[in-house]
Amino acid sequence: MSSTRATTKDRSAVRTLLRLWPYVRPVRARLFTAAFVAIVASCVGLVIPLVLKWMVDGPIAGQDPAGVWLGALFLLLLGLTEAVLFGLRRWLVARPLSHVEAEMRADLYRHLQRLPVSFHDRWASGQLLSRGTTDLMLVRMFLAFPLTFLLVNGVTILVGVIIMLLQDWTLGLVILGPAIPVIVTCVLFERRYFHVARLAQDQVGDLTTVVEESVLGIRIIKGFGRHRSQARAFRELSRTLRGTELRKARLLASIWGVIVTLPEIAIGAALVLGCVQVADGDLSAGTLVAFLSTALALRWPIDSIGFLLAISQDAASATQRYFEVMDEVPEDTTVDVADGAGEDSGLRFDGVVFRYPDAPLDSVPVLERIDLHIRPGESMALVGATGSGKTTLTALVPRLHEITDGRITLDGADITAMSREELRSKVAVAFEEPTLFSATVGENVLMGDEGGDLDRALGVAQADFVHALPQGTATQVGEQGLSLSGGQRQRLALARAVVGRPRFLVLDDPLSALDVHTEAAVEAALRDVLAETTALIVAHRPSTVLLADRVALLSGGRIAAVGTHQELLRTNAEYAHLMAGAGETEDDR
Repeated sequence: MSSTRATTKDRSAVRTLLRLWPYVRPVRARLFTAAFVAIVASCVGLVIPLVLKWMVDGPIAGQDPAGVWLGALFLLLLGLTEAVLFGLRRWLVARPLSHVEAEMRADLYRHLQRLPVSFHDRWASGQLLSRGTTDLMLVRMFLAFPLTFLLVNGVTILVGVIIMLLQDWTLGLVILGPAIPVIVTCVLFERRYFHVARLAQDQVGDLTTVVEESVLGIRIIKGFGRHRSQARAFRELSRTLRGTELRKARLLASIWGVIVTLPEIAIGAALVLGCVQVADGDLSAGTLVAFLSTALALRWPIDSIGFLLAISQDAASATQRYFEVMDEVPEDTTVDVADGAGEDSGLRFDGVVFRYPDAPLDSVPVLERIDLHIRPGESMALVGATGSGKTTLTALVPRLHEITDGRITLDGADITAMSREELRSKVAVAFEEPTLFSATVGENVLMGDEGGDLDRALGVAQADFVHALPQGTATQVGEQGLSLSGGQRQRLALARAVVGRPRFLVLDDPLSALDVHTEAAVEAALRDVLAETTALIVAHRPSTVLLADRVALLSGGRIAAVGTHQELLRTNAEYAHLMAGAGETEDDR
């Protein structure tokens, strides 16, 4: 998603990865122990060349079979010790790192629940999904392998070089010849690979978004025969991602070409020079064998540098993407001191102004100077043309969006003076587009109030159809509730809103998907509910408007008129026009 990439801040890979420390700290003892065990295992491996030197210059040169068997036994014991130590290292890190990954994923999920709706409006769901899955897998891989072995291999190379210099300093200097070119190559590789790795991970998020949208919108795709165009869009994104992955592969191939070729040339040069020294009698055969064995033992630590750096850069980019979300400011959980509580009652909007957070400051507000009072126990219908801001206004009551100016009060208490938990326990909502979860019918409805009366709520919403489902209210409705019709989903969403007998009810055109007869039955049952609560109802049909005691006309982001349905029909031409159009639509159904 382009907007998320634009906010990326340049930060070194090390500084980025250090942000993982709060998650690593609880398991640091096992990780440090694992690193120590791995260092010991590597150093044990470096003892093997010294045993070979003793065998060549001793038992083999002296033709002592017993000494040869003793040396072979030492080599076997060293090999077994090295294998056991590396196995112990893997055992030490497996469980704690799975815990770190699970904790990071849980924190991300909790944080997403606390972020404002405006954040979710900006971010594609596929980008968020990839951060909670692929990116965290890369972080776990880094903690399990490169984090340890960058240290282990560094120590191994240092100890190995010291051993070679002690064997013969001239051959040691030959082996050290490629050090500077290799270091320069690694620095250049890190800078280039990080940006390509970040690009690839963003493209994975884009691809995930396309897949998710295609699955959720499969009915539209099939209904309009757009499977070819969707497949084409997917192929284009896949091709772009493939190109980026190939760039990563080329960069990795380039560093491997350098860090494999140069040390091999140095080992070859040392072999030739060492053979000359042995022939001249300046160096023992055992020393040459030990030197070359040590050099060969360092091949894997050196060759793996490119691989380890690549995983580290992938992990740094993944960590950066993770904390881009975690750094987003959640909804304010502080509670201001209430002022004026008790001076008023019902639901009141006083001079409310709203513009979206990412809109320019000089832009025209979506809502401007909204003054509206819904008295206790009163139901008010909110009517307006498409795009007039009705849904936005209803979203301000449960603080799904924060007002730009003015204030909203419930029974005289400013909603910003309440915690969101308290506010949303008083206000129930039902939206025109109902959202159901992959859970049972009962669980979806009781999400409105776990202790609510399920049967009563289903009765109010005329949702008795659930009793005909295979397991009744225990029937799984499937992802997004798409196994149900639009009208059935809307009735369950309405049942969820009324199950807790809320003091304040906000309904956004909750009956739009119902047929005439079901709508009439729901309205009849809903009148009893509205008599016990204070309600704001977005309405498009005269039948829904007639549920309310009064009507407010929203036009151009302002309240243009307030009155009863009959009063506005007589006195307001815009309202009469809206209702006439709605009436014609109803008659034509």
